[in-house]
Amino acid sequence: MQTRLIEQYRDNIIGQEADTILRSCVHCGFCNATCPTYQLLGDELDGPRGRIYLIKQILEGTETTRKTQLHLDRCLTCRACETTCPSGVQYNRLLDIGRQLTERQKLRTWQERLMRRLFNLVLPYPSRISRLLPLLRKFDWLLPSYMRNSIPARKAATTWPDADHPRRMVMLSGCVQSVTHPDINIAAARLMDRLGISLIKPDNAGCCGAISYHLTSLNDAKTQMRRNIDTWWPEIERGAEAVVATSSACAAMIKDYGHILRDDSGYAVKAEQISVSTRDIAEVLGNEDLSALRFSSTTKRVACHVPCSLQHGQHMPDAVDRILIKCGFEVTPVPDAHLCCGAAGTYSLLQHELSSKLLANKLAALESGSPQCIVTANIGCLIHLQGKSKVPVQHWTELLESCVAS
Repeated sequence: MQTRLIEQYRDNIIGQEADTILRSCVHCGFCNATCPTYQLLGDELDGPRGRIYLIKQILEGTETTRKTQLHLDRCLTCRACETTCPSGVQYNRLLDIGRQLTERQKLRTWQERLMRRLFNLVLPYPSRISRLLPLLRKFDWLLPSYMRNSIPARKAATTWPDADHPRRMVMLSGCVQSVTHPDINIAAARLMDRLGISLIKPDNAGCCGAISYHLTSLNDAKTQMRRNIDTWWPEIERGAEAVVATSSACAAMIKDYGHILRDDSGYAVKAEQISVSTRDIAEVLGNEDLSALRFSSTTKRVACHVPCSLQHGQHMPDAVDRILIKCGFEVTPVPDAHLCCGAAGTYSLLQHELSSKLLANKLAALESGSPQCIVTANIGCLIHLQGKSKVPVQHWTELLESCVAS
């Protein structure tokens, strides 16, 4: 693809990165075949190829309009197009650039700005979520149905294992998950304890930065990333083998710290090391000998929802399936498993009509094999699926840990 970037972007790092990505695109259209929004809407501008052209136009000086922003907003950032692309176009990074540039134009209505600001002020902070959730549960009748379905039921946390092993890893506590589903991290810690690995939970680490980053609040996201690096770094220096995340979207985000903070003189080197050291919990357990664990459960037929952040972001589409099969579960087939469920961070709240259609399609696919339960690897997908599923939905590590015979 030929480009003619205007001077404003031609000589800076953002423009140069975007130009390299644009020039790698051969506009073949293979990406549209696996794009969820293109399949729903059939509009070229709601597929990756069309969005790439829109971003190219911005960088070449064409006026940015509300319509441009709408088509970029509709992207789920699922990255299925990257998996499909024969040219290796880094669409995800180009989209981030396009969204940041359009956000600077102040095109949003005050209602949109307010909602996005509220999400950014609340969702990355566990203490704020903890105070807000009881109010949402009490006054849920005031909320639209699509928001009401996203409010998880109250869950009390069980006990973190008191483990002290020579092998140690450090865990991302997270934001929403740490409040709504605290047993996910605890289940992972218990499994690791049985395998002779201590999972350390530092107090100061919180949101990975993904929520703020994808809401184009870049400064807030970088602040959250630096805080996590400062919290984890002493543990890495003391010999922790890895930073572990049980939410696949968080793992994908942390693995990108090195790129996002590459120009930060105080954090670039540490950020790159953290990215290299980060492991999704599926990577960790997939590389351990699980033969010592004995499983006993009446739940045998399981449908595995593989989040986009695991299969397209981290390129591990079969990681959870392989572990479940190795542990004796029957994994049912899921048609069109590459398509997004519609959660995509705050997408289910900001683009709820499209999200609801994708959710209905995904649940039909997951339930088609008559599973006893559905498992997933990402907190956003978990909450999204639970809101409408006829079958119980849980994180796969919770299922695994609950089935380990004592």
